[in-house]
Amino acid sequence: MIEWFTTVQIAVACVSGVLCLVLGLVGRLPGDVSMGAVAVVEVLLIAQLVVAIVSAPFGNHPTGSLAEFYIYLISAVILPVAGGFWALIEHTRWSTVILGVVCLAVAIMLYRMSQIWFVQGA
Repeated sequence: MIEWFTTVQIAVACVSGVLCLVLGLVGRLPGDVSMGAVAVVEVLLIAQLVVAIVSAPFGNHPTGSLAEFYIYLISAVILPVAGGFWALIEHTRWSTVILGVVCLAVAIMLYRMSQIWFVQGA
């Protein structure tokens, strides 16, 4: 993981989450803005997956459990896709709220992944 990139991801996920929550609570259906925000979070997660895979051969190893890190990362990659499908199938304002919750959950998972990578003792 790259620390500054993880920080950017957490910030983008938080902003996207709050945006989707507000849009959903004011009654907006899932649209370009909410789905686009979730898509940005997903693209950043895929980039994080690539960075994590490429980091190991270059000597950038996690200080914590590698298996736990990848479980968090794979789960985080799946969440926005599942939330996006939900929003497309159930086209209500609550789907937009769910997209916000998904983005905030991803932010929390990214924070935990950074703890596993940078903070824990081996």
